[in-house]
Amino acid sequence: MCQSGQPHSPLAVGVDLGGTWMRVVGLRAGRIVRRVRAATGLPQLSKFLPTHLGGRARPDSLVVAARGVWTDRERRAARRRLRGAAARVAVISDVEAALLGALGERPGVLVLAGTGSIVLGRDARGRLARAGGLGPLRGDEGSAVWLGRAWLRATPARARTARELARRPDAIARVAALAPTVLARARRGDRRARVIVAAGQAQLAALAADVIRRLRLRPPVLVSWAGGLLADATYRAGVRRALACRVRCRWQPPAADPALAAARLALRALQARPAKRRRSPRPSR
Repeated sequence: MCQSGQPHSPLAVGVDLGGTWMRVVGLRAGRIVRRVRAATGLPQLSKFLPTHLGGRARPDSLVVAARGVWTDRERRAARRRLRGAAARVAVISDVEAALLGALGERPGVLVLAGTGSIVLGRDARGRLARAGGLGPLRGDEGSAVWLGRAWLRATPARARTARELARRPDAIARVAALAPTVLARARRGDRRARVIVAAGQAQLAALAADVIRRLRLRPPVLVSWAGGLLADATYRAGVRRALACRVRCRWQPPAADPALAAARLALRALQARPAKRRRSPRPSR
């Protein structure tokens, strides 16, 4: 019982911790509470969550979807940094949360393209396969930073701009910020921009086709998307056309965002917890 005399209502929390923004969803007694704020480090979550989701008590269950978390070792390290943030803590990859939110437990593929890019797929047995996601130096094909970098290469007049950006600590974000300009120019018929955009769409389609092949997914393959770049319907349509040349797919909008998917996982962990056995009263002598 809580201090007001009412039964304690468990709080399940999901966090989508990105590089720029942190999206938080709390689930309690059928209510959904959402918060968005600038991204923070993992240790700071323990201070943020209780005061911004109602009440002062820490969450009963917390699932954090974080970047760069794939191996068991990385998950354990992240959980240690979240010690004390909740009674129960789990950490998953942000892309896993996006896939779960988009398709639930169904087999299919998620194509994610924002600042960076990655494709993650799951088969009917729950096996995962990924392609891309290697960062701006080795990959991120078809992403915003990929489009911006290709545009700088294709426009010699911007060589000075490229040199200036290379020296900035926020170079990746600033190069990615060129992507809307490239897309807009392509829509207006700029030949160089159209070539770059088509190449980026083909790169994302190739990543998706590779995941589909390795998982042996049967057509029509269920495909969804995530990321700010694929929120652009025209760019997404080009990826869809490029993938259709390789395999028959059925595209559908994401059913839920990653933060809500993580919160549902946290709630499921609470519901799966076995009830504590009460001690039987000792027989009187």
